[in-house]
Amino acid sequence: MNKRKFLQTLLATGGVVLVAKRYLPPGSASSDPAATLQPPVPTGSMPVPAPTLAASNPREEFELMMLQESELRPGFKHSERTQAGEVVIQKLPDETVDQYLEKIRNFDNTFASDIYLREANLKLLLPTIARLDRIQGFVGHANFNLISFEEILYFARNYPEIGKFEKAEMDFMDEIFNADATTYGFFGEKITPALNNRILQKDVQKIDGNGHYLMKGESLAHYLQIHKDVGNELTLTSGIRNNVKQMHLFLAKTYQADGNLSRASRSLAPPGHSFHGVGDFDVGKVGMGEQNFTADFATTKEYRRLINLGYVDIRYTDTNKFGVRYEPWHIKIENDAVTHCSHGSSSCTA
Repeated sequence: MNKRKFLQTLLATGGVVLVAKRYLPPGSASSDPAATLQPPVPTGSMPVPAPTLAASNPREEFELMMLQESELRPGFKHSERTQAGEVVIQKLPDETVDQYLEKIRNFDNTFASDIYLREANLKLLLPTIARLDRIQGFVGHANFNLISFEEILYFARNYPEIGKFEKAEMDFMDEIFNADATTYGFFGEKITPALNNRILQKDVQKIDGNGHYLMKGESLAHYLQIHKDVGNELTLTSGIRNNVKQMHLFLAKTYQADGNLSRASRSLAPPGHSFHGVGDFDVGKVGMGEQNFTADFATTKEYRRLINLGYVDIRYTDTNKFGVRYEPWHIKIENDAVTHCSHGSSSCTA
């Protein structure tokens, strides 16, 4: 058993507890788990304010880590459901409808028209992912869903175990964020156009038992109603995700796809394009694990109950116009936040 799996096993069984490292300001009680994080202060310098992180729950952190690993694994082919009148595909540049559907239904295959990272950025891919990994481990998987780019730069500058971002790495992430995603074959709109978008703790609520956050308002109310109507076997598998989290997921998916940006974007919206940033969320069946991120979820009674409710919409159907695989687990939320964020605001709140 390798070191990582050994630590995961210990964590799962309660044999070891992992928590975000926190430096307590003078006068704070060391037992306070929600204390403000402060960096070491060099002699003769003024303290630099640090972002405040919510306390971490070890069990939730472990489950979030395992769910993320599931999200990042390559998907597999599945048979498609059909629904009369469902086709919503609109303008498809240089492709027939059949060619388009072949791509999203065989999303993990490689196609001749796919776009790849250029060689210079391919060399930056793994070290950038590794630094983001270290930040996520430092602040906790739940907090990592909320923090901004300005905050990750703060942590990288101030904590040697993370290490300061190289200029080339920052330029690389900026290029990925500002790229025209339609060149990859992703046709969704830019939802959060500000790279340093912030999601505030006061605007979200943590869901008990799984560590994920939901935007207060329509998103939270919708999930609570769904959970009540479908039953306790339905669980939240992913909630609010800021640009930092989406960047991490997208780069990891690109690495798995050997630098194939088109293949990555068929499984995951590029950073800035994810509706998770403004309220969408994912659901699954308790105990299904990684299968919740496959079409297998559509075979469960929980999914059938969702659809039969009549008020639940799936964002990425099997004939969606975004260039994305079928995601029966992704719940669509319509709210004013999308319009708000699409006009260049630096803060997206519901």
